[in-house]
Amino acid sequence: MAYLDSIGSPADLKALKLKDLPLLAEEIREEIIAVCSVNGGHLASSLGVVELALALHYVYDTPADKIIWDVGHQAYAHKLLTGRRGRFGTIRREGGLSGFPKRSESPYDPFDVGHSSTSISAALGMAVARDMEGGGFKIAAVIGDGSMTAGLAFEGMNQAGHLERDLVVVLNDNEMSISTNVGALSNYLSRIITGVKAEKLRRETEQFVKKLPKVAEQMFKVASKTGERMKGLFTPGMLFEEMGFSYIGPIDGHDIRMLTEALRDARDRKGAVLVHVMTKKGKGYEFAENDPTAFHGTPPFDVESGEAAASGGGVSYTGVFGGALVELAKEDPSIIAVTAAMPEGTGLSKFAKEFPGRFFDVGIAEQHALTFSCGLAACGMKPVVAVYSTFMQRAYDQVVHDICMQNLPVLMAMDRAGVVGEDGETHQGLFDISFMRNVPNLVFMAPKDENELRHMLFTGLKLNCPVALRYPRGKGLGVPLDREFQEIPLGKAEVICEGSELCIIAIGNTVHPAVLAADELSKSGCQTGVINARFIKPIDKAAIIRAATTSKRILTVEENVLAGGFGSAVLEVLEEAGLNVPVKRIGVPDIYVEQGTQAQIRRRLGLDARGIFEAAEAFVSEKVLAE
Repeated sequence: MAYLDSIGSPADLKALKLKDLPLLAEEIREEIIAVCSVNGGHLASSLGVVELALALHYVYDTPADKIIWDVGHQAYAHKLLTGRRGRFGTIRREGGLSGFPKRSESPYDPFDVGHSSTSISAALGMAVARDMEGGGFKIAAVIGDGSMTAGLAFEGMNQAGHLERDLVVVLNDNEMSISTNVGALSNYLSRIITGVKAEKLRRETEQFVKKLPKVAEQMFKVASKTGERMKGLFTPGMLFEEMGFSYIGPIDGHDIRMLTEALRDARDRKGAVLVHVMTKKGKGYEFAENDPTAFHGTPPFDVESGEAAASGGGVSYTGVFGGALVELAKEDPSIIAVTAAMPEGTGLSKFAKEFPGRFFDVGIAEQHALTFSCGLAACGMKPVVAVYSTFMQRAYDQVVHDICMQNLPVLMAMDRAGVVGEDGETHQGLFDISFMRNVPNLVFMAPKDENELRHMLFTGLKLNCPVALRYPRGKGLGVPLDREFQEIPLGKAEVICEGSELCIIAIGNTVHPAVLAADELSKSGCQTGVINARFIKPIDKAAIIRAATTSKRILTVEENVLAGGFGSAVLEVLEEAGLNVPVKRIGVPDIYVEQGTQAQIRRRLGLDARGIFEAAEAFVSEKVLAE
């Protein structure tokens, strides 16, 4: 690591000669691969932008200048170049570096990210603030072609082109690689496109074509058929230029000399500029290049073979959901599956293969996914929208206004609900109970295990109303799966055991640790009952009232923030019934939960069996003393 060892900041990078940067890029890739093989992480995307990160920090004067990485899971090279090499081995670990840019972590991270498509809007806001204060720093927003599918990105582009502020957007296009046999021609075109004469020629050609509508129409049809995909006819940048951006590109994103030239050109121009960069996901690691999807968010793996480390037995909740949906869809042709750029992550890949005409990936567009599904439901279909809990936050208005207000039978399958783990604050699914349970017409369920998940999916598709189903990340409990689907009575909880001293009312994957805690409590002389609530809405009021009259105390457990969560729903039932029974709620306090393994986080929050036991023991002892 002859070069990387000498880099403590971008200032050290600038001391190197341009010809040395390709060797530094190789060292950075080696470091990223080595650390990800142990910690897991977002490997393919980070490997694809190593040269881009080098060029950006070589050209821009960071941290005075601002570089904003959209989503941020591709920013590992950025972290290595900005004084975090010594801690890079802690990335995504409890107490270690975040897997995403984070303002509190480094002055080189000007904006917290984790959800996609925010970079352009944030960068434009910074540009306006800079100009209002008379500052002179430069701003570059790096956004992927996938993130450009989100409406927020286009909203930011639209205003940026209108305001004409000095701002650079780097479009990292990694869907297509630049093949070697046309590389020289591509590089030549990229060079002349950046020239002033070429810009003049391009605009004159564009105006000429507009005067020949029939010819232009036919040429645009030909361009569409040959796969130009909205990237223009005479140049790839026509779309962006129509939005008010100067366009530079396409640039080979692995050619550092060309990147630095293009970025200097863009940095020094006036107004909004878009630099179109072509990169290859997984660059430099054969297994990631061949299967970038598998290495997008990878668990620990063996570097030599590319094989993921053994993760233990059991099927994931995601896998059970995907398999059950395929089974049900075979019997019901009205079932449609919809996802927002996450077919593998949500378990819908098998559905897509089995029923390609009934599967829709709408891109990073959660709002559209839900309203699109409303249209399907309004015409008799049964859409199932699979979205991570944390991303459902982006489509809350559609839940309220489009789905529930119209009482349409859209089933929202919210994966990764609760504690998610190493991706940290931006990805924990800890708010959905609070923001969903207050919406009228919604049925909201959470299974205690993977078998109950199957039955809840079956039940939800039988109901002619909006349904939300939350379930956790990771492996199930390994319970047997019933061959036949069973319909769960609407709003009916499951009483697992009864206890005269304490009743634990748990929801979702907190039920199993609650049962373990109750067993220990009963052994110590505290007769403890457990209720699997199953339904957040409609909540089983009768079961709660009965528990309050047969047990001396009630303890609620949930993997959700306490404010407005499941425990609050239980308190509302007791208040309405006029019952004054001591209640303690266990859940997530008023904080954002940082990274760690799921087990570490649950222990930290007191949401594992031991934590529930300790909280219950203290609760019972406290009340006994008070009495």
